[in-house]
Amino acid sequence: MAPEPVSYLTLARAAQASIEVKRSRFLATLEPVADEAAARAVVERMRREHWDARHHCSAFVLGADGSVQRSSDDGEPAGTAGAPMLEVLRGAGVSDTVAVVTRWFGGVLLGAGGLVRAYGDAVRAGLEEAGTLRRTLLREQLLVLDHADAGRVESELRARGVAVLSVDYAERVRLLVGVPAGEEAGLTATVAGLTGGAVVPVPAGERWVS
Repeated sequence: MAPEPVSYLTLARAAQASIEVKRSRFLATLEPVADEAAARAVVERMRREHWDARHHCSAFVLGADGSVQRSSDDGEPAGTAGAPMLEVLRGAGVSDTVAVVTRWFGGVLLGAGGLVRAYGDAVRAGLEEAGTLRRTLLREQLLVLDHADAGRVESELRARGVAVLSVDYAERVRLLVGVPAGEEAGLTATVAGLTGGAVVPVPAGERWVS
């Protein structure tokens, strides 16, 4: 089995881009989404907003490993819309992303090759508008510290680039930090050095951060 990915690319923001080919207008809508229901909701929203368009073709890639991939030609000849749209998303390496291309027919038939190029170009234009960002898997580690040490340890960890996720002041200070997968041992060594071996980080979960 392939190892679980510890980072992946997704869209930096939702975006739209429009191109025109032989009087047909293609509006690409790209949005970051968390799951298949959210992706399909974007498709349905485009159908409602642009009810006068003939086609609302779509493609989406989901999951840190991009394992969920779907596409729809929505009435265009098979393989001329959804598949090339999906190919552009895969080529860009993005996941948790949906693309919807809404087409208003301009009266001139484009042929299979023309449709493939138009739908692919529309998604490429949308990707340029959206930009990308990297999401990284952080392993959460809990440190339980005395009040006298907490401020110093927190500032030292921040100075070393460790993500401090939360600080809870009670009888003792609970400091939740995150490190990239595979760097847990380095954190343990750093914390041992800062606390004279008195504090050992305890695994507390994981989260994806942008």
